[in-house]
Order: sequence, then C-alpha cells, then structure tokens
Amino acid sequence: MLCPSGPAIRPSAPGPHARRAPAPPPSLADPDVARDPYPLYRTLRDAHPLFEDEPFGAWLLSRYVDVRAALTDPRMVAPPSGRDSAHLEEATRTAHHALASPALQGRALAALKAGADRTAHVLARRLSSRREADLVEEFCHWLPAAAVVAALGLPHEDTARVTDWCRTGPARRGAVPAGLGVFLRPHVVRRRAEPRNDLLSVLCAARADGRPLSDDAVTGVVANLLDAGGEATDRALASLLANLLDHPAQLALLRSRPDLAGAAWAESLRHDPAVHIVLRRALAPVAVSGGTIPAGATVACLVGSAGRDADRFTDPDRYDMFRAAPGRQAFGAALSEGLCTQLARLTAESGLYALLDALPGVSWAPGFRPVPEGLLTRSPAALHVRLS
Repeated sequence: MLCPSGPAIRPSAPGPHARRAPAPPPSLADPDVARDPYPLYRTLRDAHPLFEDEPFGAWLLSRYVDVRAALTDPRMVAPPSGRDSAHLEEATRTAHHALASPALQGRALAALKAGADRTAHVLARRLSSRREADLVEEFCHWLPAAAVVAALGLPHEDTARVTDWCRTGPARRGAVPAGLGVFLRPHVVRRRAEPRNDLLSVLCAARADGRPLSDDAVTGVVANLLDAGGEATDRALASLLANLLDHPAQLALLRSRPDLAGAAWAESLRHDPAVHIVLRRALAPVAVSGGTIPAGATVACLVGSAGRDADRFTDPDRYDMFRAAPGRQAFGAALSEGLCTQLARLTAESGLYALLDALPGVSWAPGFRPVPEGLLTRSPAALHVRLS
C-alpha cells in the first residue's frame, strides 16, 4: 500500500560489513579450469557443495562425503554405456560373476601379474642403456595394454593393434571395439581345444550356471580389461611416477621397502586421480550436504575435488604415501569390476618395481617440470627423466 504523503523511503545501501551471497563460480566448461581445476574445487567445496553448472550440463558434487555417497547410492546410476548390444553387456556381467569364484580369480590374477611383470621388465630394460627418456611416451603409454596382451597369451606382434583399441575403443566410446570379436575368435577356438597357462584359457574354461562362457562373454571381459589397460591406468601410472619423482625421499625409501608400492599407488590415486569426473543420473531426488539433487538430473561427481577435501584429509594437497586412509573412490566408475581394478594396481606396481630395478638413478631431467593436462581425465603430458 502506497503512503499518501511524507518522504519516500529508500532501501539503504549495504554497509561495509553486510554479508553478500557468494559469487557464482566459473563453469567446468571454462578453458582455464582444465589448466588447473583445484582452485575451482576449493570454491565449490567451501561455498557451493551442490551447484548447477548449466554450461557444463550437470549438477556438481565436490565434497568427499557427497561424492563417495553418490558413487554407491542405488538412486544414482551410470548413464547408458553405449555398448553395442544389451545381450553382450549381460554376457559380460555373467562372466564377471563367474570369475568372482576364488579358484578362477586366483588363476586370473596370477596370469595378469605374470603378464604385467614380464612386460614391465622388458620395457624398463629397453630404457636402461639410455641417458634420458620420456616415461609417458616410452613406458606408461605401452605398459597397460601390452600387459593385457601378455596375460591373455596373444601374439606379441598384435600389441600395437590392441594398444590402439585401448586408446580409441572402449575407454573412449564405452563400446566393445568392432574388430575385437573377429580378432579373438580364432584364439578362443584354439584355447577351448588346447588350454594354456594364460588368462584367455582361464576365461574359456570358466563356467556360469554349469555352462561354459559364451564367446560374447569372453569378448566382453577382454574388452573390460582393455578398458582397464587403457587411458585410466596409463594416466594413473604417469601421476604415480610424477609424485614419487617429486618426492625423492619417499622414492628412495620405496627402493628399500618395495612393500610400500601399494600405499604409494593408493595415495597417488587420491592426490592425482586419473579420472577426475564421474557422471551419474539421479533416478529420484537425492539429499546431499548442499541441498537436493532433482530427479532426472545429470550429476558430475568431482573425484578430483573429493580427494583434496580438508574435512576428510589432513593437509590434503600434500602427497604422503604413509597416509593412513587415502580413500577408495579414486577410479570412480572407470574400473568398476574387481578384476579390472586389481589389474590396474598390479600393472602399476609391476611397472614401479621394474623401473626401480632397471633405473636406480632415475630423476627429473634438468629444468623439467611435469604439466598435468585434461579435466575428465588428467595426468602429466610428459615425464622427461634422467636415467643415470
């Protein structure tokens, strides 16, 4: 109701100590964020723990407690995988269920470890006579896929082709590479007739509900292993090596205490995860610390932010392989199957052991500093080192 007389009353200007709503943060789509996402992560955790990033097309979760909950909440599902056919995805799930039995898993892991050990030592020995090298280009890019090839017992000369599938196939498209089934079929036929002491023979001998796994099931598991042996493990291994080279005292201790390799790997996944963003879709409204995620929303779980949350980790920006509980969400959905997760760990540990054995004097090349790249996935683009 308007006042008929008297001076107009104007709202007073905010005083110097008045609290203002926090300014909206930049979008994940901003090119500057990909150069260094950690300042944005801090802003999101402190002031915007649930934030609708319209340019990026998702709601952002940045705190450890919310990210960890979202990755295990049945109301938060992975987006459609884009696999070639539903029956192939179902066959793959059946195969993973069969491989969960202790007997088969033991044989499978033994084959994976043997393949990773053999491949890592071959690659490391090739570098031992050199004075300098780029460990990303000459070691990290090749080890994961080559380890899978060796574990499966596939011909060594097919390593380059399989490596190309790792870089451009399942890890990037969420689909089984078109030529993989054709490539594997004659090898599967031979392993069914004449089993060997390799992982492909283990898969061909596995049974689900009393019946042998189908060729589709075997192909699906191999595709998952190639996914695990692709970009995520490649990047995670590069970050592990960068963290250790940045901390010579911890690297020196690891030489005398190789049993610490698992702890060094887990801490590196927290400090510098290969997968920074894992997408989910909310099937129903989900309450989180910053509000409620609406049903149907696409959610970006910021794994890279969760690993640096000071409410969960003391001095979170420091790399410390003696950290008591570095967390377990670092790979998010990238390596959802137990066998694939263990493959990544075995590959990284085998690579580390091989390098420490073959390159006792490895250190950064003079004047070199690693530069991480990427946002969805992130790691150093190069690791230029002096080998003696």
